[in-house]
Amino acid sequence: MLRPLAGRPVLGWMVRAARAATGIDEVVVATSTAPGDDAVAELGEELGVPVVRGSEDDVLSRFVLALRQTEADAVVRLTADCPLADPALISAVVGLWKADTSLDYAATTLVRTLPRGLDVELASRDALLTADAEAESFHRTHVTSYLYDSKSQFRTMGLVVQPAANDLRVTLDTAEDGEMLDAVVAELGDRPPAWHEVVDLLRARPDITRINAGVRQKKLADG
Repeated sequence: MLRPLAGRPVLGWMVRAARAATGIDEVVVATSTAPGDDAVAELGEELGVPVVRGSEDDVLSRFVLALRQTEADAVVRLTADCPLADPALISAVVGLWKADTSLDYAATTLVRTLPRGLDVELASRDALLTADAEAESFHRTHVTSYLYDSKSQFRTMGLVVQPAANDLRVTLDTAEDGEMLDAVVAELGDRPPAWHEVVDLLRARPDITRINAGVRQKKLADG
């Protein structure tokens, strides 16, 4: 979250994108109480956003802390390892839920058609509190997975794009990912890019795509 990208910490990229989205009332950084995350909390304060701190391992409980602090009716989950977040995608997912607030969960990831790293998820207040009361094991690490990967009945809706671009990866987990993101930003500039700009660039520049092509995403239960 602190790694610089075009001179700006990746957490700063995510906060900027969230602030640029429509329908978001408040941006909150939810980090842990571990000493290693002190710098993250300090950066959140420097960026001028509220910071909540909770369990290092029980990430779901951190989101509930944020929910209760803000008294929000829904929470959008954005992870700081996805610095190329598109404000328009965030706005679209929020719009899906606002058009039908009986939905428990709306996301770009139910059927993945976007590059990994442009993920946007929204959970309603009631759904998140239900998950907090019922979820166990890796569901508490992944926050929203109980809403789409459990036997409980939740009303969900997904946003998909065509043509699909889910073979692409713009998330930040490894050194190769960082090198690829540096290359993307060198082409697109220090601004939140539109998702289709990212896809068009990577389709036109296989040399950039190859940088992190060998990285394999962990499975849900791997933590």
